Amino acid sequence: MMRILDFDGLRPEELLNRNIQAEEDVSAAVDEIIREVRARGDAALRDYTRRFDGAELRDLWVSAEEFDAAREAVDPYFMETLREAAENIRRFHERQRHNDFVLTDRPGIVMGQRWTPIERVGICVPRSPEAFPSTILMNAIPARIAGVLDIVIVTPPRPDGSVSPEALMAAELAEVTEVFKIGGAQAVAALAYGTESVPRVDKIVGPGGVFVATAKRKVFGQAAIDMIAGPSEILVLADGKTNPKWAAADLLSQAEHDPLSSAVLVTDSRELAEAVQAEVEAQLETLPRKEIARRSIEDNGKIIVTDSLDKAVEAVNRIAPEHLELCVDDPFALLPRIRNAGSVFLGRSTPEALGDYFAGPNHTLPTSGTARFSSPLGVDDFMKRSSFLCYDQAALNACGDRVADFARREGLEGHARSAESRKKSE
Repeated sequence: MMRILDFDGLRPEELLNRNIQAEEDVSAAVDEIIREVRARGDAALRDYTRRFDGAELRDLWVSAEEFDAAREAVDPYFMETLREAAENIRRFHERQRHNDFVLTDRPGIVMGQRWTPIERVGICVPRSPEAFPSTILMNAIPARIAGVLDIVIVTPPRPDGSVSPEALMAAELAEVTEVFKIGGAQAVAALAYGTESVPRVDKIVGPGGVFVATAKRKVFGQAAIDMIAGPSEILVLADGKTNPKWAAADLLSQAEHDPLSSAVLVTDSRELAEAVQAEVEAQLETLPRKEIARRSIEDNGKIIVTDSLDKAVEAVNRIAPEHLELCVDDPFALLPRIRNAGSVFLGRSTPEALGDYFAGPNHTLPTSGTARFSSPLGVDDFMKRSSFLCYDQAALNACGDRVADFARREGLEGHARSAESRKKSE
């Protein structure tokens, strides 16, 4: 049963409840997997796929014939859903494009900034129990908008060696370059270092379990990564007018992900708190993934009661949740006061599930309180900035002495001479 706690007097560890530690042997196991993939390439990938996924693979990649079969297998209704979702995601992320700029406001000086795409990106797509089409759309579409040349997906196969048709159709809609039937830490290692079949990429994005997260951390530097994602989180901020059935359903929508997921209700109404507590118990009984959800609710779930909405907002900003629902009469009035949240869902008719699948904003979000300093996945994550500058001789003459003096004050004579060597007499 969800605990009901009073906000005043809560210790920081009671409020955040994020002291989640991976097993001690995970790091060593991931080190071994990375070493094996670097040393043995595709052979290691086949061995790990046989061991962890129960699949015997001849080819690691999804063939054109498999894509053809997927087109026939996916029903028209879901194909239309995928197209609508893809268009919503594309429309939202198109607005994130940056413009280059050039400054020419001083004689003889040109400087500016230009954005260029990362050339090759790998996307990790978990299978639980099927590869997630939503993750493919959310990760690949911003990459394509950014102009990434090669987008590679890695996802664990089914025991028969196939990938779900729905996932393949999402990959096709998102214009993915290639799909590989590998997952886990071994897939991350393959993307970071390359194998005979899997191309080395410049950046690795996408969610996964503790082995994927640990592997991403370990290969950072060999390739860039998006973030180290923790278990899923939802915080519902609700007033006493909120329907407890809706609030309970939204809490369970994240609790069913993983036993480590976190579902939190913050409210200024004790009556609502007690109603939601009872409703969660009732809805758990009919939830297909009730065992997972119950462990999440009992280990990490909580209901925090405050004496005002002002205190509720304070709790939100301290927790910095991945997903935040504002179930109040005027959510737009509260929005400017929310400083720390991955994605905000405004109003009682905006369940978090809209953001997971369909609405458009990205569902790859900062977890574990990192919304204090990081952002949802977007077009920026697939681009990099370069600055440029050009001085003519007169402009250099005008500032060369200052540059040389600055360099010498930092003890760098070579820098000073570099600036002075180009200076010419007027």
